[in-house]
Amino acid sequence: MPAPTGPVLVVDDDEAVRRSLKFALELEGLDVRLYEDAGHLLGEAGLPRSGCLVVDYHMPGMDGVELVGRLRARRVGLPAILVTGRLTEELRHRAARAGFRQVVEKPFEDGSLLAGIHDALSASA
Repeated sequence: MPAPTGPVLVVDDDEAVRRSLKFALELEGLDVRLYEDAGHLLGEAGLPRSGCLVVDYHMPGMDGVELVGRLRARRVGLPAILVTGRLTEELRHRAARAGFRQVVEKPFEDGSLLAGIHDALSASA
């Protein structure tokens, strides 16, 4: 079975997190595109039809749940994973209502983010 294709769009205001995710995901053979905030992703002219989103919750200007809501309003249906440094039940419910496939708490130590990305890429193919 061929490996899932499509880019992983990482949206996180922390440059160190963006770079480390890019490094780790490229080691897995994935195509990674980085965005420093919601505005940069929303300003992208041609978002891909397949792939997945990895979106930080806490960002200046617009949080990750709002970002995915705006993308859905634009009919961008890429599977999305929310990452956060502080997971609450309220946030978990908000993310589920917004259509996130998964919520992963930082730091990413147990492999759940990578597994979620592979699942999301398979779903978007």
